[in-house]
Amino acid sequence: MPTILITGASRGLGLEFARQYAADGWRIIATARDPGASPGLRTLNGKVERHALDVGDFAAIDSLAAKLAGTAIDILLLNAGVNPQPEAPPAPGCDYDAWPAAFRINTMAPLRLAVAFAPHVAASHHKVIAAISSGGATISEAKGGNYIYRSTKAALNLCMAGLSREYKDRGITVVMLAPGWVKTDMGGADATFTPADAIGRVRKVIAGLTPKDSGRFINHDGTDYPW
Repeated sequence: MPTILITGASRGLGLEFARQYAADGWRIIATARDPGASPGLRTLNGKVERHALDVGDFAAIDSLAAKLAGTAIDILLLNAGVNPQPEAPPAPGCDYDAWPAAFRINTMAPLRLAVAFAPHVAASHHKVIAAISSGGATISEAKGGNYIYRSTKAALNLCMAGLSREYKDRGITVVMLAPGWVKTDMGGADATFTPADAIGRVRKVIAGLTPKDSGRFINHDGTDYPW
C-alpha cells in the first residue's frame, strides 16, 4: 500500500487530496494544526492517520519525522500555505508586518519538511516530493498586487528547484505544482475549478512523474509553467 503525507489536510486542496488518495486505497498521513476540528478530516474513510502539526513550528516538524522514522513515504505533499492579504492590494498597501510569518509558512516550512522527511521518501517506491505552488509565483509573467503570497511561492520554487538537484543522487523527484484557480476559502467562489476537478488533474500529473521531471514547475494540465 503506497503512502502519502499531506500537510494542511484539514480543508481545501489538502482535504481533497486526502479524500481522493484514500478512495484509491492509499495510506494517508494527514497533518493539520488541529485535525480534530476538521469535520471532513474526522470523517474521512480509509487508512487515515491524523497528526497535529503546525508547520511553522520547526521543532514539531523534526519531532514528527522522528516519530515516523522507518515509515516509507511515497509522496510528500507540501500543501499547507497562507495568504494574509487575499484582496491583493498594490505595493503601498502591503501588510509588511505579516510578510515574515507568511514566508515562514509558505517557503521555510516546506523546505524544512522536505529535509526532515527526505529519508522517508528515499526509502519508498515512488520517491516524490511535490510542493503546491501557484501560477502567481511566475516571475516572467508577474502581475502587480498580492506581493506577499506571490513572492513567498516564488521563493518556494527556488528552494524546491535547488532540492531537485541536491536530491538527484538519492533518486527523489522534486516538483512544484500549480493547481490552477480553485474554489476554496483561499481561492474564493469565483475561481475556475472545483477542488475535486483541480486535484484530479494534479493527481494525474503526479502519477505520470519520472525522475526526468525533477525540478519542473508544472501546471495542472501537465505543461511547464513559465518561471
